[in-house]
Amino acid sequence: MALTDAPVVENQPDAYAAEAARAPPGPDEIAVEAAQRKGVLPRGFGWSGLFWSAVGSLASLAVGVWIDGLIEGFFARSLALGWIGVALLAVAGLSLLVLLARELGGLFRQRAIARLHVAFANARADDDRDAARKHTRELVKLYDRRAEMKAGGERLLGLTREIVDGRDLVDIAEREIVSPLDARARREVAAAAKRVSLVTAISPRALIDLLFVIAQTIRLIRRIAEIYGGRPGLLGFVRLARSVGAHIAITGGMAVGDSILQQALGHGIAARISARLGEGVLNGMLTTRVGLSAMAVCRPMPYAVDRPPGVRDVAPFLFGGDKT
Repeated sequence: MALTDAPVVENQPDAYAAEAARAPPGPDEIAVEAAQRKGVLPRGFGWSGLFWSAVGSLASLAVGVWIDGLIEGFFARSLALGWIGVALLAVAGLSLLVLLARELGGLFRQRAIARLHVAFANARADDDRDAARKHTRELVKLYDRRAEMKAGGERLLGLTREIVDGRDLVDIAEREIVSPLDARARREVAAAAKRVSLVTAISPRALIDLLFVIAQTIRLIRRIAEIYGGRPGLLGFVRLARSVGAHIAITGGMAVGDSILQQALGHGIAARISARLGEGVLNGMLTTRVGLSAMAVCRPMPYAVDRPPGVRDVAPFLFGGDKT
């Protein structure tokens, strides 16, 4: 056989080489995905889930039997009263279905964002062009109803056909779509920290401080979820709060840019000036930490181009530096 007739052997990708080239996720990303699995992302159906499902079903049966007896009692008293009861029951049932649809919609949106976050992390780590293009289109679709983001989304969709490197496409998607959302979320966190610090410093009662901090924390988590597209209902908020709490617990000893030592030092200096001022600074720092964890959990993609912000970055006024 002639040399020119030799079969051409195409270079096949080596699975071991591809795995070796994969960029490992950093500790921040590992913490975010672990927190999402504890709250937002669905988990396996264990004994606790079976218990609460049985209790919920039993409670639903009890309510149904009670309503059935109530309607029968209305009809026993008067036919008109019975039909009024049926009409009110129908209105209540319709309202319950609408509320349930909203709850499920918010829950599904949160899960979709969490899955998109993990998918972007894998696409960037593997430098997967096809996956990056697919998830970039999903990211643009997530915000296609926002007028202020339409131009950036169209520009990004045009770039998906030109950029051949998956990691570069993910980085551009972060700059075009997610970075402006980060700026809005950081402003919300800074505003909440200022309100909490101010109210704590001037409030005459500790109970007022506690109630205000709880209210601001709930509002901040919901607002950050709305900025990133989550819009959670009651059940969705509970799951999101669980993820935020898990993220705070996981990253409690990992903060480097704004370590516990820096926070304790800032609180100690303020406490020497005024006990109430020291409590205000400490509550402002805690509120900021909650907001930063909510940003990490609600973000539809991991931090890559932008580094994760710290307390000093978002709320420098708590450290006596920048007052703006």
